Amino acid sequence: MKKVSGFSKLDEAARKRLAALSEVKNDAIDLSDVPEWTAEDFKKAVPFRSIWKPRKEQITARLDADVLLWLKSHGKGYQTFMNELLRKEMMESQKKMA
Repeated sequence: MKKVSGFSKLDEAARKRLAALSEVKNDAIDLSDVPEWTAEDFKKAVPFRSIWKPRKEQITARLDADVLLWLKSHGKGYQTFMNELLRKEMMESQKKMA
C-alpha cells in the first residue's frame, strides 16, 4: 500500500463510524441533492487537467546531443514535448509503485 502523509491516524471512534458507514446499503443513501448526470452534463464536462496546471520550474539540464536533436525534430514546442514524455514516464512509474 502506498504511504500517504499529512493525515493523522484514525482513533477508535472514527474507525467505528467508518465501519458503520460501510454497512449502509446503497438504497438507504439519500441522493436527492446529488442528481444523476445527463448526457448534456457529460458534454459540458472538461478534464481536470485542463483546469489545473502544475507550476513550471526553469531548469538547466544537460542532454545528449542526439537526444536534443531528436526532441527538436518534433518542431516548435520540443520542451513541452519533453515535459509530456517525462510526465508519462512519471505516471507509469507511480502506477508500478502503487
